[in-house]
Amino acid sequence: MNIGFILMMLLLAVVGFFVFIYFVPVNLWITAIFSGVRISLFQLVIMRIRKVPPRVIVNSMITSTKAGLTTVTTADLETHYLAGGHVPSVIKALISAEKANIPLSFKQAAAIDLAGRDVFEAVQISVNPQVINTPNVAAVAQDGIQLIARARVTVRANIAQLVGGAGEDTILARVGEGIVTSIGSSSSHKDVLENPDRISRLVLEKGLDAGTAFEILSIDIADVDIGSNIGAKLQIDQANADLKVAEAKAEERRAMAVAEEQEMKAKAQSARAEVILAESEVPKAMADAFRKGNLGIMDYYKMRNIQSDTTMRDAIAETSREEVKHVRRSDEDPEID
Repeated sequence: MNIGFILMMLLLAVVGFFVFIYFVPVNLWITAIFSGVRISLFQLVIMRIRKVPPRVIVNSMITSTKAGLTTVTTADLETHYLAGGHVPSVIKALISAEKANIPLSFKQAAAIDLAGRDVFEAVQISVNPQVINTPNVAAVAQDGIQLIARARVTVRANIAQLVGGAGEDTILARVGEGIVTSIGSSSSHKDVLENPDRISRLVLEKGLDAGTAFEILSIDIADVDIGSNIGAKLQIDQANADLKVAEAKAEERRAMAVAEEQEMKAKAQSARAEVILAESEVPKAMADAFRKGNLGIMDYYKMRNIQSDTTMRDAIAETSREEVKHVRRSDEDPEID
C-alpha cells in the first residue's frame, strides 16, 4: 500500500508539474524578460485562460520591440487575435512600413487584416509596385477601323484606401473604359498607331484610381492590333436594310398598280355590260318605229347592208394584220415557214 501510494503521489506530482508548466510558461517569460519585453507571469496565465497562445503574443512582442515599434502592446495583440486576426502578419507589415517610411498605425494594419486582405502583401505592393496586365480591349476609331489594345498598369497599394477601396477588377474595368474612350475620340486609327502614348496620357488624366485600394503610377500600351473595318460593315448592313425597304415599297406600288388594273378591268366590264344593255334596246326601238311607221322596210335593208359591209371590212383588216405579223416574224426568224 505504501508503494502504491507513493507511486500515486509521484504521478500526481508529475501531472501537476506539467499542468503548471502549461499554464505558467516560465521559459517563455524568461525569454521575454531577456529580450526587453516587460510581461508578467500572471499575464501569461491569463492568456492561457483566454485561449490565447502566449508564444504567438510574446514572439510578436519580441519582434516588434527589436524592430523599434514601441506603440504596440500585448493587450492590442490579444484583442486582435481574439477578433480572428493574424498577429504575426500585422507585426511584419508594421515593421516593413516602418523601414519604408510608410505611415501605418496598428489600428490601420489590424483593420486591413480583419477586412480579409493580406496587410503584409499590401505593404510590399506599396513598396514594390505591381504590374497588372489588362485583357484585350477592342475599340473603334471615328474612321470605322477597329483597334485591339493591351496595356500594362503599374499600381501601388494605397494604404489609406485598402479598407473599403475597390480592387484590381475595378482598375482593369476603368482602364478598359478609358482606352475605349480615347480610341473612340481619335479621328483616324492611324493617329492611334502613330502615337499610342496618347492613350496613356488621356487615361491617366481621368484619375481612374479614385476610390480604389491602389494608386496608378503609369499606364503603358503594350500592343495595338488592327481589327475589322466596323464602319464598312455597318455601311453594308445599312445598304442592305435600305435595299429591303426599297424592295418592300416597290412591291407595295406594284400591288397597288395591279389592284388599280383590276379595278379598271372591272369598270371596263361594267361599261361593256351597259353597252350590251343599250344595244338590247335597239331592236325594241326598231320594232316600235315599225309599228309607228317611222321606219320603213327599205330603210331596214339599207341598215343591214351597211352592217354587213362593216363586218366584212373588219374581217379583211384583221386578216391583213395577221399576215403582216407573220411576215415580220419570218424576217426575224428565218426558220418560221
